[in-house]
Amino acid sequence: DRGVVEFVLCELVRLLHGYDRPMWKELPEEITGLKVGIVGIGVSGGMIADAMQFMGAEVSYYSRTRKPERENQGMTYRPLNELLAYCDVVFTCLNKNVILLGEEQFAALGSHKILFNTSIGPSHEIEPLKKWLEKGDNYFICDTAGALGDPSGELLSSPQVICPNASAGRTRQAFILLSEKVLANLETAAG
Repeated sequence: DRGVVEFVLCELVRLLHGYDRPMWKELPEEITGLKVGIVGIGVSGGMIADAMQFMGAEVSYYSRTRKPERENQGMTYRPLNELLAYCDVVFTCLNKNVILLGEEQFAALGSHKILFNTSIGPSHEIEPLKKWLEKGDNYFICDTAGALGDPSGELLSSPQVICPNASAGRTRQAFILLSEKVLANLETAAG
């Protein structure tokens, strides 16, 4: 999960400042004051929300259930379409096989936005994503082609899609953590 947070911070800063790619706006932008939305505020979504808030972003979230502890931290709950319309940058952090973004949601998202998908698979229907990207001033960022979810492969070459096609969660530290969890589970089972 920490590797995912590092990935989104890296890619967001590169786009906001125009480092080695087109800049999102006319002048470089900081994360400070940026309207950020988190769709799915579980472990990884919560870590991204915390990092964005630490960097000074205004954080809103959508989840199936309200999270009073997040609201006590200064994060604002918004219904999905309201969050999409309000925020400049949206992160989908959903379980595998959960697709929440279709035509209605992309219409609510509107133009001149940045959409990240940190889920293992797509969080969106592919045709509405393609139409949204055709507007030319929107960006979609994910770590793997699986998270992009385009069986044709054509979106990988789009200038509005940033996808290094390398899992952000596959780090040395993640392998150590997973190994420790397996060993702990074996000890518990052997009890």
